[in-house]
Amino acid sequence: MIGGMGVDISSADLALEGARLGAVGHISDAMVPYLSDKYFKTRNQSSKLKLYSDLLDSEDKTGLHWDTDVVYESAKRYVQATMSRKKGRGGVFINVMEKLTMGAPKDTLQARLRGALDGGIEGVSLSAGLHNGTLKLIEDHPRFHDVNIGVIVSSARALSIFLRGAARCNRYPDYIVVEGPLAGGHLGFGMDWAKYDLRSIVQEVIALLAEEQLNIPVIPAGGIFTGADAVEYLKLGASAVQVATRFTISEECGLPRDVKQKYLLADEADVVVNLTSPTGYPMRMLSSSPSLVSNIKPNCEALGYLLDQKANCSYRQAYAETGTDADGKKLPVQGKMCICYHFMKCQCYTCGHNVFRLKDTTSRLGDGTYFLPRAEHIIEDYLRNASGSVALPLLNQPMLESSLY
Repeated sequence: MIGGMGVDISSADLALEGARLGAVGHISDAMVPYLSDKYFKTRNQSSKLKLYSDLLDSEDKTGLHWDTDVVYESAKRYVQATMSRKKGRGGVFINVMEKLTMGAPKDTLQARLRGALDGGIEGVSLSAGLHNGTLKLIEDHPRFHDVNIGVIVSSARALSIFLRGAARCNRYPDYIVVEGPLAGGHLGFGMDWAKYDLRSIVQEVIALLAEEQLNIPVIPAGGIFTGADAVEYLKLGASAVQVATRFTISEECGLPRDVKQKYLLADEADVVVNLTSPTGYPMRMLSSSPSLVSNIKPNCEALGYLLDQKANCSYRQAYAETGTDADGKKLPVQGKMCICYHFMKCQCYTCGHNVFRLKDTTSRLGDGTYFLPRAEHIIEDYLRNASGSVALPLLNQPMLESSLY
């Protein structure tokens, strides 16, 4: 299973290539109105800016939220376009974040889910939140019992909470992704993440399921860098593994080519975990991320993907509290970032802990850059190389042409 990295890092091309080869590929619904604008030339963000233009100079953003019809149509359009190109026996799933609140948390989450279901998605992975009430939002949908539904958890306790809600809906998950402390992006831990380990959490989750007499596939994620790592978890009782960081440098990944090179040049000391995300979750990224030295003015009227139901966002507060230099220029905002803007611009280099090992999975070229492998090579290496080593890709493969919509 290829993890659902947003925004558009786990691109449709990457997910579809995974499915073609028999794996499960994810797309992400993070900032899906933006993705609709990017690929289908809609004007969702500019229209929202125009609608709320009277709030531009106001500190009070009360009432500012994403329209659920826009969110629904964006999700449906994005998923339909992806599924129309699907080939192969694998699956295409979508990662759905609860923390993507959009000014109307419950309503916009429901719109994203229903849009994905109506667009024909084959599976939904619920992430970034406990999702205690999420199943209720779609229990009347005709696909509620036939679509694959999974939940991403980082502890047996979080899973126990989700299972109680699932029992009330008579709809248990079809799979459980157990994400450990070495994963990329948002983490389901506090800043004490280093005292936890994936293996122990997987064992606790498997024990909980046995206690509850539930036969649900368990899929470890976070730090699984080689085929040998995958085999270790399969022997432990896992049904599959979820991997992501290895694919950030693939041809099909949605990151710009120059950003992929930054990942390849990273050393272990360049990897940091901080609290700059307005979600409140710790996030792992490269210390060279431009988002960490930014003073971008909030543009919630056009973006606002992390506004809560009262139109608050911790970056807005941090920006307001940041002073200016002697010339009156805004200083870099400390402690928080505008995740909407920097994810849209690919300026927050989220990554798994093992990103520094990527340089060992490919070859350096004569101009000093690294060769970008195809997803097919990475998948084959996971499947066929259980020795703990990594097979290097062939250097004579032609560059892929983008097959975006």
